[in-house]
Amino acid sequence: MGVCPVCLKNMPRISHLECSRCSHIEDADSPKTVCPVCAGAFYVRYNLSHARGETYRDGLPDVDSMWRYSAVLPDAAPVTLKEGWTPVLRSKRYRNVLLKEEGANPTGTFKARGLSLAVTMARHYGLKKLAVPSAGNAGGALAAYAAAAGIEAHIFMPQDVPLANQVECTAYGAHMTLVDGLISDCARIVAERKQREGWFDVSTLKEPFRVEGKKTMGYELVEQMGWQYPDAVFYPTGGGVGLIGMWKAFAEMEELGWVKGRRPKMIAVQAAGCEPVTQAFERGADVSEAYQNAHTLASGLRVPKPYGDYLILRAVRESGGLVISQTDDEIFESIQDWGRNEGILLSPEGAAATAAYDRLIDSGFLNRSDRVVIFNTGAGNKYTDVIATMQRAHRTVAEYA
Repeated sequence: MGVCPVCLKNMPRISHLECSRCSHIEDADSPKTVCPVCAGAFYVRYNLSHARGETYRDGLPDVDSMWRYSAVLPDAAPVTLKEGWTPVLRSKRYRNVLLKEEGANPTGTFKARGLSLAVTMARHYGLKKLAVPSAGNAGGALAAYAAAAGIEAHIFMPQDVPLANQVECTAYGAHMTLVDGLISDCARIVAERKQREGWFDVSTLKEPFRVEGKKTMGYELVEQMGWQYPDAVFYPTGGGVGLIGMWKAFAEMEELGWVKGRRPKMIAVQAAGCEPVTQAFERGADVSEAYQNAHTLASGLRVPKPYGDYLILRAVRESGGLVISQTDDEIFESIQDWGRNEGILLSPEGAAATAAYDRLIDSGFLNRSDRVVIFNTGAGNKYTDVIATMQRAHRTVAEYA
């Protein structure tokens, strides 16, 4: 797949897997799921001594994908479609706001990063069948990377996911099942059938490597800002692996001596129709409760009980950030605002984050002088049917007003 030989040479050996909850240690010689002691998510740990210092940092491979950070990724031949190294776009109206455009990834969303790494390691371990419950975009990304690797993919998604997600899964040759329910219902089906069917479950945080792909967003945003932290990062949070991965990346970069200073405030953004982490944050709880009757047109945020909720809450609190929710109306208004004034078609998830920025400026939590990175986690064009539904609903309301 056009792998850079320098990247392969610089890849570190995995030292071990460490449970993010109880610190139990396992080796990485065979595929692992979650901690056998407490069911916590595993973090991949490396011996990073070879990559310490600014001299090494400044000599990173000239590779325009996430594999430029091969020094902090597993030593396996990548299954890559040139994911990562996405652009940062400066807002035309807000001089200190940068939009990290994850819609530029293969399959149009940030999910490409995590699934590239998960499928890379699946092929490395010799796995033949992968399964995933998905709110939409992870399914499309798994389908693409599994096709590139010659691995069988089984995808379970709610039947009302955006049409683009359904089309791409079948186009890549995956086995797709649409479920009358939420992603939690899809996860239950995978859990019930995986042993019988011989599937390896690559659900969010139920294998160690999707977070490794997502952490590259943290390396990128810091490098793209001149190896400095921004003051705040806004991240649309359903499963939350991107935020979790970035927090891990910041710790690694500090260990390596690649960045100094205060880490950014992490702002996790949910939808008001599915806000389990927001409610947990406001209660002062360490974990969330399953959100009942979840509903939002931002399908990527419709995750009633994130598996890594304790990691999201830990990162937000350690950073001095917060968790905030936006309504579908506020999300739609931000889609319209950024389309008309910035020439950028946001995904509904990304628009939740831009709406949250406006709200936190108005509240005084942030100042206009604060340097901020907002993540648009997917291309708005993948949501044309969803955005059209929003537009029709708002026209109808206007006609009766």
